[in-house]
Amino acid sequence: MREREVKVLNIDKDEIEKKLIDLGAVLVKDENQINYRFDTDDYFLKRKYMGYLRIRITKNNLSGETKSTMTFKRSIKRDSLRVNEEIDTDLSDWESASKIIELLGYKQKRPGYKHRRSYMYENILFEIDTWDEQTYSKPYLEIEVPSEKELEKAIRLLNLDRSQITTKAVDELRKD
Repeated sequence: MREREVKVLNIDKDEIEKKLIDLGAVLVKDENQINYRFDTDDYFLKRKYMGYLRIRITKNNLSGETKSTMTFKRSIKRDSLRVNEEIDTDLSDWESASKIIELLGYKQKRPGYKHRRSYMYENILFEIDTWDEQTYSKPYLEIEVPSEKELEKAIRLLNLDRSQITTKAVDELRKD
């Protein structure tokens, strides 16, 4: 799967959520996540593929269901949109999968904890992400779109400040 997305930094979560609801956007996700990343000590996956291996445990706050997914995510392009390739598989036993990954020489990095509320408006996905303080201390809006035209539409709909839009990954934002 390919995703096309940007992040909008320095948002007021309540204001964004009110705008989305007023537009008629539909709440499609309210979840808590634990994200475990894996890589070698010398960051082989990051260097070679501009990517990472992740196990995500997601608790769906709407249904109460918990799901575990392993994903290999790599960056393909980063200009006005960040284009990523994601290969996902569901896991029935994430702890065993984690042990196998570590036996292959990949080390588990510090986990990141995130709360995500996602709204769908037409074919635009708006995700309000709030990480734990150690991962990234400020909430942001992620906008996932099928095209740059749809990104422009999303920016206009919410009257977003273009200077706050970035294609940077969370680890890059943390360094800034």
